Amino acid sequence: MMKNRIVKDTVLLTIMQLILDSASLVLNGFITRQLGASAIGIFSLMGSFLGLAGIISNGNAFLCTSRLISEELGKTNGNPNRILFHGIKLCTMLSLGVSAVLIVAAKPLGVRFFGGEEGVFLVRLMPFALICGAVSSCFKGYFNACRKSSYVAFTDAGEFLARAAVIVLMTLFYGKDNVCGIMIASIITGNVLSLLAMLILYSRKRINAAGTGTITLRQYISFALPIMGGGILTSVLSSTNDALVPFCLKQYGDSTEQALALFGIFEAIVIPAIFFPSVVLCSLSGIIVTESARAKAAGSQQRIRSITSRLIRYTLIYGIFASAVLIRFGKPIGELCGGGELGGTMISAIAPVVPFIYMEIVLEAMIKGMGLQGFSSVNYLAEYVIRISIVLVAVPQIGFAGIALSYYASNIFGNIMRLVKLLRYTGVRFRVFSMVISPVMYAFFTMSAVELLFRVVYASADTVVSMVIFFIIWLILYGGVYILSHILTSVEKMEKTVVQN
Repeated sequence: MMKNRIVKDTVLLTIMQLILDSASLVLNGFITRQLGASAIGIFSLMGSFLGLAGIISNGNAFLCTSRLISEELGKTNGNPNRILFHGIKLCTMLSLGVSAVLIVAAKPLGVRFFGGEEGVFLVRLMPFALICGAVSSCFKGYFNACRKSSYVAFTDAGEFLARAAVIVLMTLFYGKDNVCGIMIASIITGNVLSLLAMLILYSRKRINAAGTGTITLRQYISFALPIMGGGILTSVLSSTNDALVPFCLKQYGDSTEQALALFGIFEAIVIPAIFFPSVVLCSLSGIIVTESARAKAAGSQQRIRSITSRLIRYTLIYGIFASAVLIRFGKPIGELCGGGELGGTMISAIAPVVPFIYMEIVLEAMIKGMGLQGFSSVNYLAEYVIRISIVLVAVPQIGFAGIALSYYASNIFGNIMRLVKLLRYTGVRFRVFSMVISPVMYAFFTMSAVELLFRVVYASADTVVSMVIFFIIWLILYGGVYILSHILTSVEKMEKTVVQN
């Protein structure tokens, strides 16, 4: 029953995320065509700044409430509603503190970064968005922990649609005149509607718990602080890295507009395209946090090992195939998404590190679900120190190649460290041949087989339709190899069992 629920939630979240990610790529392409690549660079920098303000004001509320409520549900006297209200109280305190800073600093921030006196008004509106977003995150964590992920998925979809509508309408109306205003207005609209939806859902679908609860507000804060600290640290480092990239590109010799355009293409076209195939893993990650937290609370080490082993194996099988597809079709994908030949070249250049990037999604979910926030924070710190150091040293010398190098070095180091930590903690054995060598071989040989087929029938793989056909045949062959391998392995195990008996 539990496995069926996990599969059902994962499928639903994946479908919703596929739709949202597709819509996001279309929206980014629209902004690039309407306002230029430099505008999408400004959007990306603004998004990084507002994301930092958001994570500080909500204290990584989704993850905190999701994990702590999951543990509460496994206790005899647990009360998830009480934990939710602890989270809301903490987020309210954090949001008010951040809001006070923004109101006090509204004038210098507005004049310097948001376009003058009009920007001062925009900064003063931000606290409203931050408070709404923080409380909404608490409710989302609550429903995720209660295995009602569909509520979160549909709310996220509505939030994105509201933001997209505001961006499209204001872009058509204002054009390049108020890029910052468009971004802030879209976030305010999305957060307010998201909170309203969550309040309505909670009033109708909350769990009626008779327990008094097992932790106080003070205990909740003490448990949440490591999770909050890790999220804030990651956001600060990510924002710092994002701010440095255009600056270092200017040192390489690009103009301000060229630097913003290159950064915009990378952040709004390349990164979304790289992460697009990971939607199933992103959908699964929230469920992994809750399931691993429950397994740990129940002391089920066997369950933890089973989850870890399967996740590592299937993530690498999937990630290696996705990497091969992006290497093969990176250039046409970049052009289709609005990034041009440059965007396509970037996608192909980053694609080989995709398996490591995808591993981070599931490994971090397991690590946080099992309460290893201390390791997570230290590892993120080391990862971003590597990334930022390479950006500072390499980008002024070799341009985009330095950005690619920073992604390779930081992702390979950080995710090897995560893998080693998780394997040692759970006692799971890493099987190099079945988890790495086999997927690489299967991806290469099945791709070669499809290439040969296209040559035999004198078909081109350059058009959109032919790319889709190529991909479908390739996916069937790759998946078929693993299905056949699984069947043969199962038969072999049955024969051994019969012989032993």
